[in-house]
Amino acid sequence: MGKVGVIAVGQSPFVRGYPGSIRELAFEAFKEAMQDADITVKDIDATIVCSAPEYDKQRSPAGVFAEYLGLTPQPTFYVETLCSSSTTGLKLAYSFVKSGLHDVVLVLGFQKMSEISSAESQERMGRGADIQWESPFGTMMPAYYAMYARAHMAKYGTTSEDLALIRVKASTYGQINEKAVYRKAVSLDMFTDPESPISGPVATPLRVGDCCANADGSSCLIVASEEKAKALSKNPVWILGIGAASAPVNMAGRDLFTGLTVGEIAGRQAYKMAGMTPKDIDVAEVHDCFTIAEMMAYENLGFAKPGQGRELIRNKETYKEGSIPVNVDGGLLSKGHPIGATGGSQVRTIVLQLRGEAGAIQVKDPEIGLVHNIGGVGLYGNVVILGRS
Repeated sequence: MGKVGVIAVGQSPFVRGYPGSIRELAFEAFKEAMQDADITVKDIDATIVCSAPEYDKQRSPAGVFAEYLGLTPQPTFYVETLCSSSTTGLKLAYSFVKSGLHDVVLVLGFQKMSEISSAESQERMGRGADIQWESPFGTMMPAYYAMYARAHMAKYGTTSEDLALIRVKASTYGQINEKAVYRKAVSLDMFTDPESPISGPVATPLRVGDCCANADGSSCLIVASEEKAKALSKNPVWILGIGAASAPVNMAGRDLFTGLTVGEIAGRQAYKMAGMTPKDIDVAEVHDCFTIAEMMAYENLGFAKPGQGRELIRNKETYKEGSIPVNVDGGLLSKGHPIGATGGSQVRTIVLQLRGEAGAIQVKDPEIGLVHNIGGVGLYGNVVILGRS
């Protein structure tokens, strides 16, 4: 079989309280993607809808969206792997096309998290862990990642300031991303100022500024066979490597607390499939739900050796002008994190970078981009490598 390409991308603005229905929210990303290529709904063979359940009342949203967007009677599927749902959808779409089962597949990720309260949202996230052995004890996402932060600090001497530098970088680019929910400047001093809204503790050592915000949003990717990609898009971006892994859901079953094993394994698989190494990556989007998550991603993906990720951020190597630009769209820390839409948004950023269409955040002439998307607290992990040729 020939290559598989991403021929169109779309994303809604990520916001704290979307006023419309989930249908309308999904349409925003769908519309942008459909306008991004020379395509109609008749060209789409199948649709994959991706989200985490229980944030809205609609059961089986895939069927609802297919009807609303005019994508029936083509088959539609629903995929869920928590925060990595839409890159899992991308892997499924790649498989459909690569097998020859379908030629053009649309991947639509969404989440309207404002349908429920913050307390209810935290409870839903906690139930991403084992509801028999862990979540009844009140475990929450910040507390889980705080454990990883403490372990990284204890073993490698990473500091709270190192983590804060990651948020400062995120805000540098989040300010100029029109689709980001948090578009304010963040300085290092704000983390130590007791009057600052981002300095308060959440789960030691993580502070408010170390955590991403919930958001409402949607993302859309259209994937096609080589023949269709060349016919429907002037500038397709090719999927060169895909890796995926899972880990024990309970923390007692984990063997590593200074990194996420799923990120390491998925990264190795993607590099092997693409025939590449970390040195070949020109620009990356990594899952920075917390600042420590980005730090661990540097090391899990081979951009730095274990314990040396802090040198990348200290030396601004992960800024736009650095040796390995990471999250130059502001990342989850600035864009916000609408669970089912997040991975698709990451892919969109890399596709625009490789096309040279990223505007103010454009990295100089990138050939190869990488997306790292994590579900839960390292329960699921997907890595995708994309290239211009």
